[in-house]
Amino acid sequence: MRQYVDVWRMPGGRTLLAVGILARLGIGMTPLALLLLVQQTTGRYSSAGLAVGLYALAGAAVSPIAGRLADRMGPAPILLLTAVLHPLALIALVVDSRDFLVTAALAGATYPPLTAAIRRGWTDMTEVGGGNHHLRGAALAAETSLFELVFVLGPMLVSALVVVTHRPATALVGAAAATFVGTAWIARLPVMRQWHAVKSSAKGLGPLRSRGFPALLICVVALGMAFGAAGVIVPAYANQHGGGDGLGGMLLGVWGVGSAIGGIWFGTRRPAMPLPRQFAWLLGAVAVSFLVLTVMPSPLWLGMALVLGGATIAPALTVENTLVGRLAPTAMLNEAYTWMVTVSVGGSAAGGAVAGAIVDQPGGLPWSFVFAGSVLVIAALVAAVPRGSIARADRRAEDRLRAAIAAEAA
Repeated sequence: MRQYVDVWRMPGGRTLLAVGILARLGIGMTPLALLLLVQQTTGRYSSAGLAVGLYALAGAAVSPIAGRLADRMGPAPILLLTAVLHPLALIALVVDSRDFLVTAALAGATYPPLTAAIRRGWTDMTEVGGGNHHLRGAALAAETSLFELVFVLGPMLVSALVVVTHRPATALVGAAAATFVGTAWIARLPVMRQWHAVKSSAKGLGPLRSRGFPALLICVVALGMAFGAAGVIVPAYANQHGGGDGLGGMLLGVWGVGSAIGGIWFGTRRPAMPLPRQFAWLLGAVAVSFLVLTVMPSPLWLGMALVLGGATIAPALTVENTLVGRLAPTAMLNEAYTWMVTVSVGGSAAGGAVAGAIVDQPGGLPWSFVFAGSVLVIAALVAAVPRGSIARADRRAEDRLRAAIAAEAA
Protein backbone atom coordinates (compact mmCIF):
# COMPACT_ATOMS: atom_id res chain seq x y z
CA MET A 1 0.00 0.00 0.00
CA ARG A 2 3.02 2.28 0.31
CA GLN A 3 2.85 2.84 -3.45
CA TYR A 4 -0.65 4.31 -3.14
CA VAL A 5 0.53 6.65 -0.41
CA ASP A 6 3.34 7.84 -2.69
CA VAL A 7 0.87 8.32 -5.56
CA TRP A 8 -1.40 10.37 -3.26
CA ARG A 9 1.55 12.56 -2.25
CA MET A 10 2.65 13.33 -5.80
CA PRO A 11 2.07 16.99 -6.80
CA GLY A 12 -1.44 17.04 -8.22
CA GLY A 13 -2.07 13.43 -7.21
CA ARG A 14 -4.80 14.24 -4.68
CA THR A 15 -6.68 16.37 -7.19
CA LEU A 16 -6.47 13.85 -10.01
CA LEU A 17 -7.76 11.08 -7.75
CA ALA A 18 -10.40 12.88 -5.66
CA VAL A 19 -11.57 15.70 -7.92
CA GLY A 20 -11.34 13.31 -10.87
CA ILE A 21 -14.30 11.43 -9.39
CA LEU A 22 -16.33 14.62 -8.88
CA ALA A 23 -15.55 15.87 -12.39
CA ARG A 24 -16.69 12.61 -14.00
CA LEU A 25 -19.82 11.98 -11.95
CA GLY A 26 -21.74 13.05 -15.04
CA ILE A 27 -20.64 9.85 -16.78
CA GLY A 28 -22.66 7.89 -14.24
CA MET A 29 -25.46 10.46 -13.74
CA THR A 30 -26.32 12.00 -17.10
CA PRO A 31 -27.45 8.94 -19.12
CA LEU A 32 -29.91 7.80 -16.43
CA ALA A 33 -31.11 11.35 -15.64
CA LEU A 34 -31.56 12.05 -19.37
CA LEU A 35 -33.48 8.80 -19.83
CA LEU A 36 -35.84 9.61 -16.95
CA LEU A 37 -36.30 13.26 -18.00
CA VAL A 38 -37.23 12.52 -21.62
CA GLN A 39 -39.45 9.61 -20.62
CA GLN A 40 -41.26 11.82 -18.10
CA THR A 41 -41.68 14.56 -20.69
CA THR A 42 -42.72 12.48 -23.71
CA GLY A 43 -44.22 9.45 -21.98
CA ARG A 44 -42.24 7.15 -24.28
CA TYR A 45 -39.23 5.00 -23.48
CA SER A 46 -38.42 4.83 -27.18
CA SER A 47 -37.83 8.59 -27.21
CA ALA A 48 -35.83 8.37 -23.98
CA GLY A 49 -33.66 5.60 -25.42
CA LEU A 50 -33.11 7.64 -28.58
CA ALA A 51 -31.99 10.64 -26.50
CA VAL A 52 -29.46 8.57 -24.56
CA GLY A 53 -28.23 6.95 -27.78
CA LEU A 54 -27.70 10.32 -29.43
CA TYR A 55 -25.88 11.59 -26.36
CA ALA A 56 -23.50 8.61 -26.31
CA LEU A 57 -22.85 8.41 -30.05
CA ALA A 58 -22.22 12.16 -30.42
CA GLY A 59 -19.69 12.00 -27.61
CA ALA A 60 -17.98 8.97 -29.13
CA ALA A 61 -17.77 10.62 -32.55
CA VAL A 62 -16.32 13.93 -31.35
CA SER A 63 -14.03 12.50 -28.66
CA PRO A 64 -10.99 11.79 -30.92
CA ILE A 65 -11.20 15.31 -32.36
CA ALA A 66 -11.13 16.79 -28.86
CA GLY A 67 -8.20 14.51 -28.02
CA ARG A 68 -6.20 15.67 -31.03
CA LEU A 69 -6.86 19.32 -30.16
CA ALA A 70 -5.75 18.63 -26.59
CA ASP A 71 -2.51 17.11 -27.89
CA ARG A 72 -1.82 20.19 -30.01
CA MET A 73 -2.94 22.93 -27.61
CA GLY A 74 -2.63 21.20 -24.25
CA PRO A 75 -5.62 19.86 -22.27
CA ALA A 76 -6.33 22.99 -20.20
CA PRO A 77 -7.95 25.15 -22.93
CA ILE A 78 -10.09 22.25 -24.19
CA LEU A 79 -11.16 21.30 -20.67
CA LEU A 80 -12.08 24.88 -19.78
CA LEU A 81 -14.07 25.37 -22.99
CA THR A 82 -16.05 22.15 -22.61
CA ALA A 83 -16.48 22.77 -18.87
CA VAL A 84 -18.70 25.67 -19.92
CA LEU A 85 -20.33 24.30 -23.10
CA HIS A 86 -21.39 20.92 -21.70
CA PRO A 87 -23.30 22.25 -18.67
CA LEU A 88 -25.00 24.83 -20.93
CA ALA A 89 -26.17 22.02 -23.20
CA LEU A 90 -27.52 20.10 -20.20
CA ILE A 91 -29.37 23.19 -18.97
CA ALA A 92 -30.87 23.57 -22.47
CA LEU A 93 -32.16 20.01 -22.13
CA VAL A 94 -33.77 20.89 -18.80
CA VAL A 95 -35.40 24.02 -20.24
CA ASP A 96 -36.89 22.19 -23.23
CA SER A 97 -36.66 18.41 -23.03
CA ARG A 98 -39.28 17.92 -25.75
CA ASP A 99 -36.88 19.15 -28.43
CA PHE A 100 -34.17 16.75 -27.28
CA LEU A 101 -32.70 15.57 -30.58
CA VAL A 102 -30.27 18.46 -31.07
CA THR A 103 -29.58 19.28 -27.42
CA ALA A 104 -28.87 15.66 -26.43
CA ALA A 105 -26.37 15.38 -29.27
CA LEU A 106 -24.79 18.72 -28.33
CA ALA A 107 -24.48 17.62 -24.70
CA GLY A 108 -22.71 14.43 -25.74
CA ALA A 109 -20.44 16.19 -28.24
CA THR A 110 -19.31 18.80 -25.70
CA TYR A 111 -18.55 16.42 -22.82
CA PRO A 112 -15.00 17.26 -21.60
CA PRO A 113 -12.26 14.75 -22.55
CA LEU A 114 -11.59 14.25 -18.85
CA THR A 115 -10.63 10.59 -18.70
CA ALA A 116 -8.12 10.98 -21.53
CA ALA A 117 -6.61 14.10 -19.95
CA ILE A 118 -6.38 12.52 -16.49
CA ARG A 119 -4.74 9.33 -17.75
CA ARG A 120 -2.39 11.35 -19.94
CA GLY A 121 -1.59 13.41 -16.85
CA TRP A 122 -0.64 10.31 -14.88
CA THR A 123 1.51 9.14 -17.79
CA ASP A 124 3.37 12.46 -17.89
CA MET A 125 3.77 12.57 -14.10
CA THR A 126 5.34 9.10 -14.03
CA GLU A 127 7.59 9.36 -17.08
CA VAL A 128 11.24 8.36 -16.99
CA GLY A 129 13.35 11.20 -15.64
CA GLY A 130 10.73 12.48 -13.22
CA GLY A 131 11.66 10.10 -10.42
CA ASN A 132 8.20 8.52 -10.28
CA HIS A 133 8.33 5.99 -13.09
CA HIS A 134 8.04 3.09 -10.63
CA LEU A 135 4.65 4.45 -9.54
CA ARG A 136 3.01 4.31 -12.98
CA GLY A 137 1.33 0.96 -12.40
CA ALA A 138 -0.02 1.96 -8.99
CA ALA A 139 -1.18 5.36 -10.31
CA LEU A 140 -3.11 3.84 -13.22
CA ALA A 141 -4.52 1.12 -10.97
CA ALA A 142 -5.75 3.74 -8.48
CA GLU A 143 -7.21 5.84 -11.29
CA THR A 144 -8.99 2.88 -12.90
CA SER A 145 -10.34 1.53 -9.60
CA LEU A 146 -11.61 4.88 -8.35
CA PHE A 147 -13.18 5.55 -11.74
CA GLU A 148 -15.43 2.55 -11.08
CA LEU A 149 -17.00 4.55 -8.24
CA VAL A 150 -18.46 6.91 -10.84
CA PHE A 151 -20.68 4.09 -12.11
CA VAL A 152 -21.76 3.22 -8.57
CA LEU A 153 -22.25 6.73 -7.14
CA GLY A 154 -23.72 8.33 -10.27
CA PRO A 155 -26.91 6.26 -10.57
CA MET A 156 -27.34 6.31 -6.77
CA LEU A 157 -27.23 10.12 -6.74
CA VAL A 158 -29.76 10.29 -9.57
CA SER A 159 -32.10 7.94 -7.71
CA ALA A 160 -31.76 9.96 -4.48
CA LEU A 161 -32.41 13.31 -6.20
CA VAL A 162 -35.41 11.95 -8.11
CA VAL A 163 -36.89 10.45 -4.92
CA VAL A 164 -36.49 13.73 -3.04
CA THR A 165 -37.56 16.17 -5.76
CA HIS A 166 -39.65 13.95 -8.10
CA ARG A 167 -37.91 15.77 -10.95
CA PRO A 168 -35.20 14.10 -13.07
CA ALA A 169 -34.21 17.60 -14.21
CA THR A 170 -32.70 18.16 -10.75
CA ALA A 171 -30.29 15.28 -11.32
CA LEU A 172 -29.32 16.69 -14.71
CA VAL A 173 -28.57 20.07 -13.13
CA GLY A 174 -26.52 18.30 -10.47
CA ALA A 175 -24.51 16.52 -13.17
CA ALA A 176 -23.93 19.85 -14.93
CA ALA A 177 -22.68 21.47 -11.71
CA ALA A 178 -20.33 18.57 -10.88
CA THR A 179 -18.88 18.59 -14.39
CA PHE A 180 -18.30 22.35 -14.39
CA VAL A 181 -16.67 22.54 -10.96
CA GLY A 182 -14.58 19.38 -11.32
CA THR A 183 -13.40 20.03 -14.87
CA ALA A 184 -12.40 23.61 -14.15
CA TRP A 185 -10.49 22.40 -11.08
CA ILE A 186 -8.65 19.70 -13.04
CA ALA A 187 -7.80 22.16 -15.83
CA ARG A 188 -5.91 24.40 -13.38
CA LEU A 189 -3.40 21.67 -12.47
CA PRO A 190 0.19 22.35 -13.60
CA VAL A 191 0.31 19.01 -15.46
CA MET A 192 -2.59 20.26 -17.61
CA ARG A 193 -1.12 23.73 -18.20
CA GLN A 194 2.62 23.02 -18.48
CA TRP A 195 2.35 21.10 -21.70
CA HIS A 196 4.81 18.66 -23.18
CA ALA A 197 7.63 20.15 -25.23
CA VAL A 198 6.78 17.77 -28.10
CA LYS A 199 3.52 18.95 -29.65
CA SER A 200 1.40 16.62 -31.72
CA SER A 201 1.63 16.84 -35.50
CA ALA A 202 -0.91 14.05 -35.96
CA LYS A 203 -2.70 13.95 -39.29
CA GLY A 204 -5.10 11.52 -40.82
CA LEU A 205 -5.31 8.35 -38.74
CA GLY A 206 -2.97 9.68 -36.03
CA PRO A 207 -2.28 7.04 -33.33
CA LEU A 208 -4.26 4.47 -35.34
CA ARG A 209 -1.12 4.07 -37.44
CA SER A 210 0.96 3.08 -34.41
CA ARG A 211 2.07 -0.54 -34.36
CA GLY A 212 -0.06 -2.67 -32.08
CA PHE A 213 -2.61 0.05 -31.40
CA PRO A 214 -5.32 -1.17 -33.84
CA ALA A 215 -5.08 -4.68 -32.36
CA LEU A 216 -5.39 -3.20 -28.88
CA LEU A 217 -8.54 -1.39 -30.03
CA ILE A 218 -10.03 -4.75 -31.06
CA CYS A 219 -9.64 -5.90 -27.47
CA VAL A 220 -11.19 -2.65 -26.22
CA VAL A 221 -14.18 -3.12 -28.51
CA ALA A 222 -14.66 -6.63 -27.10
CA LEU A 223 -14.57 -5.33 -23.52
CA GLY A 224 -17.05 -2.61 -24.45
CA MET A 225 -19.38 -5.17 -26.03
CA ALA A 226 -19.25 -7.34 -22.91
CA PHE A 227 -19.94 -4.39 -20.61
CA GLY A 228 -22.78 -3.16 -22.82
CA ALA A 229 -24.25 -6.65 -22.85
CA ALA A 230 -24.03 -6.83 -19.05
CA GLY A 231 -26.04 -3.62 -18.78
CA VAL A 232 -28.90 -5.43 -20.52
CA ILE A 233 -28.43 -8.99 -19.25
CA VAL A 234 -28.14 -8.35 -15.52
CA PRO A 235 -31.37 -6.24 -15.25
CA ALA A 236 -33.13 -8.82 -17.45
CA TYR A 237 -31.95 -11.58 -15.10
CA ALA A 238 -33.23 -9.59 -12.12
CA ASN A 239 -36.64 -9.09 -13.77
CA GLN A 240 -36.96 -12.75 -14.74
CA HIS A 241 -36.32 -13.67 -11.09
CA GLY A 242 -38.90 -11.19 -9.79
CA GLY A 243 -36.47 -8.60 -8.49
CA GLY A 244 -37.34 -5.69 -10.74
CA ASP A 245 -35.18 -2.75 -11.82
CA GLY A 246 -34.01 -2.02 -8.27
CA LEU A 247 -32.38 -5.42 -7.97
CA GLY A 248 -30.79 -5.04 -11.39
CA GLY A 249 -29.18 -1.77 -10.35
CA MET A 250 -27.98 -3.29 -7.10
CA LEU A 251 -26.37 -6.22 -8.92
CA LEU A 252 -24.58 -3.91 -11.32
CA GLY A 253 -23.43 -1.87 -8.33
CA VAL A 254 -21.83 -4.85 -6.56
CA TRP A 255 -20.15 -5.72 -9.86
CA GLY A 256 -18.51 -2.28 -9.79
CA VAL A 257 -17.51 -2.71 -6.15
CA GLY A 258 -15.80 -6.00 -6.99
CA SER A 259 -13.96 -4.28 -9.82
CA ALA A 260 -12.72 -1.48 -7.55
CA ILE A 261 -11.44 -3.96 -4.95
CA GLY A 262 -9.68 -6.04 -7.61
CA GLY A 263 -8.06 -2.97 -9.14
CA ILE A 264 -6.71 -1.72 -5.81
CA TRP A 265 -5.24 -5.16 -5.05
CA PHE A 266 -3.71 -5.43 -8.53
CA GLY A 267 -2.02 -2.06 -8.14
CA THR A 268 0.07 -3.44 -5.28
CA ARG A 269 1.42 -6.26 -7.49
CA ARG A 270 4.39 -6.02 -9.84
CA PRO A 271 4.00 -9.03 -12.16
CA ALA A 272 7.10 -10.02 -14.11
CA MET A 273 4.95 -11.27 -17.00
CA PRO A 274 5.02 -9.05 -20.15
CA LEU A 275 2.06 -6.70 -20.39
CA PRO A 276 0.44 -8.29 -23.48
CA ARG A 277 0.47 -11.69 -21.76
CA GLN A 278 -0.98 -10.16 -18.59
CA PHE A 279 -3.68 -8.57 -20.72
CA ALA A 280 -4.49 -11.87 -22.42
CA TRP A 281 -4.80 -13.74 -19.12
CA LEU A 282 -6.95 -11.00 -17.59
CA LEU A 283 -9.24 -10.87 -20.63
CA GLY A 284 -9.57 -14.63 -20.34
CA ALA A 285 -10.45 -14.26 -16.65
CA VAL A 286 -13.16 -11.70 -17.46
CA ALA A 287 -14.48 -14.09 -20.14
CA VAL A 288 -14.69 -16.93 -17.62
CA SER A 289 -16.46 -14.64 -15.15
CA PHE A 290 -19.21 -14.10 -17.77
CA LEU A 291 -19.48 -17.76 -18.71
CA VAL A 292 -19.87 -18.74 -15.05
CA LEU A 293 -22.95 -16.51 -14.82
CA THR A 294 -24.87 -18.87 -17.12
CA VAL A 295 -25.29 -21.41 -14.30
CA MET A 296 -26.12 -19.08 -11.40
CA PRO A 297 -29.44 -20.33 -9.96
CA SER A 298 -30.59 -17.18 -8.13
CA PRO A 299 -29.90 -13.44 -7.81
CA LEU A 300 -27.96 -14.09 -4.59
CA TRP A 301 -25.61 -16.47 -6.35
CA LEU A 302 -25.39 -14.13 -9.33
CA GLY A 303 -24.45 -11.25 -7.01
CA MET A 304 -21.64 -13.25 -5.42
CA ALA A 305 -20.39 -14.29 -8.85
CA LEU A 306 -20.49 -10.67 -10.02
CA VAL A 307 -18.40 -9.50 -7.06
CA LEU A 308 -15.76 -12.16 -7.76
CA GLY A 309 -15.90 -11.69 -11.51
CA GLY A 310 -15.83 -7.92 -11.17
CA ALA A 311 -12.46 -8.20 -9.45
CA THR A 312 -10.94 -9.08 -12.85
CA ILE A 313 -12.24 -5.98 -14.63
CA ALA A 314 -10.19 -3.10 -13.19
CA PRO A 315 -6.90 -5.08 -13.47
CA ALA A 316 -7.68 -5.70 -17.17
CA LEU A 317 -8.45 -2.02 -17.68
CA THR A 318 -5.29 -1.00 -15.80
CA VAL A 319 -3.11 -3.08 -18.12
CA GLU A 320 -5.08 -1.78 -21.10
CA ASN A 321 -4.38 1.84 -20.10
CA THR A 322 -0.70 1.06 -19.48
CA LEU A 323 -0.43 -0.44 -22.96
CA VAL A 324 -1.88 2.74 -24.49
CA GLY A 325 0.94 4.75 -22.89
CA ARG A 326 3.50 2.32 -24.32
CA LEU A 327 2.13 1.80 -27.83
CA ALA A 328 0.95 5.29 -28.79
CA PRO A 329 3.43 8.13 -29.49
CA THR A 330 3.86 10.46 -26.53
CA ALA A 331 2.67 13.47 -28.53
CA MET A 332 -0.59 11.69 -29.44
CA LEU A 333 -1.60 10.23 -26.08
CA ASN A 334 -4.71 12.36 -25.56
CA GLU A 335 -6.06 11.32 -28.93
CA ALA A 336 -5.09 7.70 -28.26
CA TYR A 337 -6.97 7.65 -24.97
CA THR A 338 -10.03 9.27 -26.57
CA TRP A 339 -10.00 6.56 -29.25
CA MET A 340 -10.21 4.04 -26.43
CA VAL A 341 -13.34 5.80 -25.18
CA THR A 342 -14.85 6.01 -28.68
CA VAL A 343 -14.48 2.35 -29.59
CA SER A 344 -15.53 1.27 -26.09
CA VAL A 345 -18.77 3.26 -26.34
CA GLY A 346 -19.41 1.89 -29.83
CA GLY A 347 -18.74 -1.64 -28.64
CA SER A 348 -21.02 -1.12 -25.65
CA ALA A 349 -23.88 0.02 -27.88
CA ALA A 350 -23.41 -2.96 -30.18
CA GLY A 351 -23.09 -5.42 -27.30
CA GLY A 352 -26.22 -4.11 -25.63
CA ALA A 353 -28.20 -4.38 -28.88
CA VAL A 354 -27.06 -7.95 -29.58
CA ALA A 355 -27.61 -9.05 -25.99
CA GLY A 356 -31.09 -7.53 -26.02
CA ALA A 357 -31.97 -9.46 -29.16
CA ILE A 358 -30.71 -12.70 -27.58
CA VAL A 359 -32.50 -12.11 -24.26
CA ASP A 360 -35.82 -11.59 -26.07
CA GLN A 361 -35.65 -15.13 -27.46
CA PRO A 362 -37.18 -18.00 -25.44
CA GLY A 363 -34.45 -19.36 -23.16
CA GLY A 364 -32.06 -16.71 -24.46
CA LEU A 365 -30.79 -15.34 -21.15
CA PRO A 366 -28.02 -17.94 -20.57
CA TRP A 367 -26.93 -17.60 -24.20
CA SER A 368 -26.52 -13.85 -23.79
CA PHE A 369 -23.89 -14.55 -21.11
CA VAL A 370 -22.24 -16.99 -23.53
CA PHE A 371 -22.19 -14.27 -26.19
CA ALA A 372 -20.40 -11.80 -23.90
CA GLY A 373 -17.90 -14.42 -22.73
CA SER A 374 -17.17 -15.59 -26.30
CA VAL A 375 -16.39 -12.06 -27.47
CA LEU A 376 -13.85 -11.73 -24.66
CA VAL A 377 -12.27 -15.10 -25.51
CA ILE A 378 -11.59 -13.75 -29.01
CA ALA A 379 -10.03 -10.62 -27.52
CA ALA A 380 -7.84 -12.73 -25.21
CA LEU A 381 -6.60 -14.71 -28.21
CA VAL A 382 -5.76 -11.49 -30.07
CA ALA A 383 -3.70 -10.25 -27.12
CA ALA A 384 -2.08 -13.64 -26.53
CA VAL A 385 -0.42 -14.08 -29.94
CA PRO A 386 3.33 -14.17 -29.03
CA ARG A 387 4.40 -12.60 -32.31
CA GLY A 388 1.30 -10.47 -32.73
CA SER A 389 1.41 -6.74 -33.29
CA ILE A 390 0.67 -5.91 -29.64
CA ALA A 391 3.50 -8.12 -28.37
CA ARG A 392 6.00 -6.83 -30.95
CA ALA A 393 5.12 -3.19 -30.27
CA ASP A 394 5.36 -3.74 -26.52
CA ARG A 395 8.83 -5.32 -26.85
CA ARG A 396 10.01 -2.27 -28.80
CA ALA A 397 8.55 0.00 -26.12
CA GLU A 398 10.32 -2.04 -23.44
CA ASP A 399 13.64 -1.67 -25.26
CA ARG A 400 13.17 2.11 -25.48
CA LEU A 401 12.24 2.26 -21.80
CA ARG A 402 15.34 0.34 -20.71
CA ALA A 403 17.52 2.61 -22.84
CA ALA A 404 15.93 5.70 -21.28
CA ILE A 405 16.40 4.34 -17.74
CA ALA A 406 20.03 3.47 -18.53
CA ALA A 407 20.63 6.97 -19.90
CA GLU A 408 19.07 8.51 -16.80
CA ALA A 409 21.24 6.38 -14.53
CA ALA A 410 24.34 7.37 -16.47
